[in-house]
Amino acid sequence: MRGAPALTPPPRLAKRAAVTTAPDITTPAAGAVRRPLVVAVLVIAAMTLLRIVYASAIELRTDEAYYWTWSKEGALSFLDHPPMIAWFIRFGTAIFGDTVLGVRFGGIVAMLVTQLLLADIVRRLTHDARAIMFAVLMPEAALYYGLLMAKVAPDVAMIPFAVAMMWSLVRLAQGGDGRWWLAAGLFAGLSMLSKFTAIMFAPAVAAFLLVPDWRWRWLRSPYPYLAVLIAIAVFSPVLIWNAQHDWASFRFQGVRATANYGISLRTIGDYIGLQFGLVGFVMLPVVLSGLVMTAWRGYRTREPVAILLSTAVLVPFLYFLFKSTTLRVGDTWPMFMWPVGFAAAAVNLVMLSREHWSARMIRSSIFWLNTAVVTGIAFVVIVFLYYVAAPWNLLGKIDPIGAEAGYEQVAARAQAALDETGATWIATTDYRTYAMMRWLFRGRVPVVEINERGRFQDFRDPGIDRISGHAGIYVGREPDNRAPVWGSIPAKREQLGQVERRWRGVLTDTYVIEKLTGWTPELSPPTDSPLFQWRVLAGEFEKRTLA
Repeated sequence: MRGAPALTPPPRLAKRAAVTTAPDITTPAAGAVRRPLVVAVLVIAAMTLLRIVYASAIELRTDEAYYWTWSKEGALSFLDHPPMIAWFIRFGTAIFGDTVLGVRFGGIVAMLVTQLLLADIVRRLTHDARAIMFAVLMPEAALYYGLLMAKVAPDVAMIPFAVAMMWSLVRLAQGGDGRWWLAAGLFAGLSMLSKFTAIMFAPAVAAFLLVPDWRWRWLRSPYPYLAVLIAIAVFSPVLIWNAQHDWASFRFQGVRATANYGISLRTIGDYIGLQFGLVGFVMLPVVLSGLVMTAWRGYRTREPVAILLSTAVLVPFLYFLFKSTTLRVGDTWPMFMWPVGFAAAAVNLVMLSREHWSARMIRSSIFWLNTAVVTGIAFVVIVFLYYVAAPWNLLGKIDPIGAEAGYEQVAARAQAALDETGATWIATTDYRTYAMMRWLFRGRVPVVEINERGRFQDFRDPGIDRISGHAGIYVGREPDNRAPVWGSIPAKREQLGQVERRWRGVLTDTYVIEKLTGWTPELSPPTDSPLFQWRVLAGEFEKRTLA
């Protein structure tokens, strides 16, 4: 290597031009520069209003209610995920109270922060107003983000921090100031404090560090190592909680990462179809083609930012594709990676011109990107209207919103049973019902999931003084009322009836209502108790370790 690496060398206009060395475009008329940005601001304002209406109108889904229960606890971390999502919800409910908008408000803010970061990344790399417009509108045109950023999930909390890490590394590549490694370490730690899948950006950061010509400069510098220490320090609440609880979170997620249920074409199709549906039927191939070209450009010229952006998406995408051969990939699992892909696709559009690709290729790329944005936003609006304004259920039991709606009917029947029997608390045997009962009763009645107690380590006392010695009402989805776990529960059970959970006329589930007497639930059973172990995944883990 000849001297220190030049992070902003003179522009190269041939096909070997690098992302970080692209020259400023010749400035067009002021109105032509402003027009794309004005369009972007107006569309973002309208879509943000749409997300606020959606967040206010749609009842919480079960996982959202579950994360809301976390926000009421003082635990350092939780079995399923790190604590950032609970802090997001606490932020929103501090402003709007325990309302659906309060719970979801953090996600609406996260979307805007993500768009600002994407805009600045693309601005720094291209100085092209149209590319900036595409970078911020592509998320609006993807159902994952245009609507579902209003649904709180750990992925939603992670996205702005992950994009901020990429933004810090872009600043590092352009300016050469090693202190940007420290900012990247901070945001990496916050990403990990949101969801463990942030670790899947590690290959991209490693390639960014090791593939370009600057590798020896940074390997001899203290800054990358300090960045790792900062990330670990920020992530330490999760490490401390797990050290105190037999590394439960890592065991829980480790089973998911290593589970293998045999080759299945259906799960592969589910994964691919899900990406088309949630990223966009036109948007997905547009973004993937932009990523492939960015990877080709980056690894051919050893250009740091192109390597970073392309690897950050292609490695997780291919990993999930591989996992989908034997396991159903969760709806939100890939959600963290696509915003980086949007930035890469926007930058690639500009690079085609600067690398002197054919006019036909450039016109085709612009056409398909315009088509992806327009049709994507239209699709997001149609889905919004379907859930907020339409009276129909067109998907039956598989509707993702309808499948988790209608718990108000169950809560109303449970309240009637409390009034009829004089019972003072509610019992459940699955975390979804637990979360919805706790959300709908808002602390008026103690709610306890009597099994899977490993999920609730370090939770506060739900009100044992109102439980001990009093009758309770069991609310359970059939056939959970006949599960083997009842063999470990000595309560006397008296059936009171059933209640159906429906959404727009479609029956989703039937719940039994029972009176429980002669027993007080154990909030902290031994770890080998069937009342402690979390369902399915813990059982899989135990089978694997005993084999």
